[in-house]
Amino acid sequence: MRSGVAVSTVHFYEAKGLVEGWRSAGNQRRYGRDVLRRVAIIKVAQRLGLPLSMIKRAIDSLPGGRTPTAKDWKRLSAEWRNELDRRIVLLQKLRDQLESCIGCGCLSLKVCQLRNPGDSMSDRGPGPQLLAADLTEM
Repeated sequence: MRSGVAVSTVHFYEAKGLVEGWRSAGNQRRYGRDVLRRVAIIKVAQRLGLPLSMIKRAIDSLPGGRTPTAKDWKRLSAEWRNELDRRIVLLQKLRDQLESCIGCGCLSLKVCQLRNPGDSMSDRGPGPQLLAADLTEM
């Protein structure tokens, strides 16, 4: 496929509502030229580590039936840059907090800045609160 991704990947994108196609008289999937650009945008967003929900919002914000333009890309990339900046700040904060853990071995969960900042776990009550929360998310 000209997009540089597997056909199954394009089918996945279509199932998620990121691209649209149609069936030919011979029952083959067909895609407009705009899908090539949309796939390129999706691949860049994935490389940036953006979640599929954010990628979908970006694709949904593009006018349908036409190839995304440089102006569209400028808008999307500005939004994504803000998200990347937010993540960079968060990662730097986590990195700096990690330094306080070196040598701790998590022997002091009450004061651990990563696992229990500000001893917030004590507000949840006794017992394995993190384990209980992890199980409900499964």
